[in-house]
Amino acid sequence: MKIDEQIIELESRLAFQESSIVELNEIITDQQHQLDRLVATVEMLDSRLSLLATDAGAETASKPEDEIPPHY
Repeated sequence: MKIDEQIIELESRLAFQESSIVELNEIITDQQHQLDRLVATVEMLDSRLSLLATDAGAETASKPEDEIPPHY
């Protein structure tokens, strides 16, 4: 193989590697955006669940008619 052919081969490999790196970077960036959205959704759902649990606890404690009489 001549030196020119070797240089062309190396340039082709380099171009392919650069293209692959750009493509992989785009995939990783998209996945990070998806993860960020999922984390935000989980945090929002966790917050809502905490509010519901707090409201449910407040409702049961504030209704004397729901309490079991002491003789039970």
